[in-house]
Amino acid sequence: MEITVRTEYGRLRGRESEGVTAFLGVPYAAPPFGPNRMRPPRPPEPWAGERDALAYGPTAPQPGYRPPMDALVPNAENPGEDCLNLNIWTPAPGRTGGGLPVMVWIHGGAFVNGAGSLDLYHGARLAADGVVCVTLNYRLGAEGFLLLPDGTANLALLDMRAALCWVRENIAAFGGDPDTVTVFGESAGAMNICTLMAMPAARGLFHRAIAQSGAGHHTHTAETGRRITERLAALAGVEHTTEALAAASPQRLMAANTALAQELAGTRDTEQWGEAAGGAVTVLPVVDGATLPARPIEAAATGAGAGIPLLTGTNTDEVRFFLVPRGVHHQVTEELLRTVLAGHGVDADVALTRYRATRPDAGWGELLCTALTDHAYRIPAVRLAEARAAHGANTYLYEFAWRSPALDGTLGACHACEIGFVFGNTIGRLTGTAAPRELSDQMRGAWTAFARTGDPGTGGGLLPHWPAYRERRSVLRLGDGPPTVHQDPAAEERLLWEGIR
Repeated sequence: MEITVRTEYGRLRGRESEGVTAFLGVPYAAPPFGPNRMRPPRPPEPWAGERDALAYGPTAPQPGYRPPMDALVPNAENPGEDCLNLNIWTPAPGRTGGGLPVMVWIHGGAFVNGAGSLDLYHGARLAADGVVCVTLNYRLGAEGFLLLPDGTANLALLDMRAALCWVRENIAAFGGDPDTVTVFGESAGAMNICTLMAMPAARGLFHRAIAQSGAGHHTHTAETGRRITERLAALAGVEHTTEALAAASPQRLMAANTALAQELAGTRDTEQWGEAAGGAVTVLPVVDGATLPARPIEAAATGAGAGIPLLTGTNTDEVRFFLVPRGVHHQVTEELLRTVLAGHGVDADVALTRYRATRPDAGWGELLCTALTDHAYRIPAVRLAEARAAHGANTYLYEFAWRSPALDGTLGACHACEIGFVFGNTIGRLTGTAAPRELSDQMRGAWTAFARTGDPGTGGGLLPHWPAYRERRSVLRLGDGPPTVHQDPAAEERLLWEGIR
């Protein structure tokens, strides 16, 4: 059955199925091409009559995943200029007054890939749980994260802000409450959320935040941002001007970004290249002093975002996702492990003693995965919780420990394998066909309870009491048996990184 609603820009036609109505490919900003290329987002043009919202819209230009990663993460590319669009799933279209909580998903993809239209992010199951679920696209790679020569920066964050403004203005027509908006996301999406919490222009647009496998460390300084842009322009063969970059094709900029990542892969010069050193990512949100006045972790330490309850956490084996498919973990030697640990600023002897103490039979590759998971994911989440605790902010931490069956179980509880449980879409490349439904019930219950109340422990009695992190460094562990609250888990390993990460 098709259902129509009225927005500020015109009427939309969606489709109802099993009690949930989907509105897909809804523009929240004008296409970022032509005169809008490399410019802040502008409102979409209104339309006359009814507009079909029955199919996903175009996605932002992106390089896509290459083997072997494309076997684990689906590519999302759907070319077209009108890529700044969002999707809505609602159990109550047209209902106004006393609306439902709204959950807005910001996808990950290393800041260069992804879209809100992936099957993994299908929002019908969450909507059936009594929320309005929104997913969105934003500009990626050089199009979204360069510090441009004219000073414009963080266009992707401005896209997200524009989408949140659209939600504030229009979501009541879909049965949602614009005063009860939760942003949630994973990986780069989670890092973007933590950045939005430090962004003055986003203040008041959301009221709770969920950051899965991403926190507040991953940004560039303005100086690093300028270096990245200058080098990328050179690799693209264009002048170092905003106009020249805007005139370059998306394919040309993507190729330059890939080449830059390869250049940076062998360097550990973080003073020169910041978080881009090592080549894992090149473009990131930039602390430009205007859209983003401070690094998110530093802003949190001053109390920014303290009034926004935060649910955050990591997966036990995050980094296996990146190393195991390529066979890198089998190539790790003690010498290499010591070099990597020292490069990250920790005492290699002390680190190996502490990591080995709880993993006596682990190989060098497994120890590397654990240490890098701490460096990139767990410790940044802990630091964010610590910074917020100093201001009395409520932060709830989790550890997701369910092991993926993919690649014969060698991935462990890897990066991204919790997403299907959050959305209730538990048949997938990382989850297989027999993932425990009870775990999805627990996580959806906690996530939607948090969206309603700011407390994930009110989720229908499926979880034990879940205290905030500031209560004895409490962390809820999920996925390897009954959910259990632990106080300061892996404390000795946490202490390794004090003053370093």
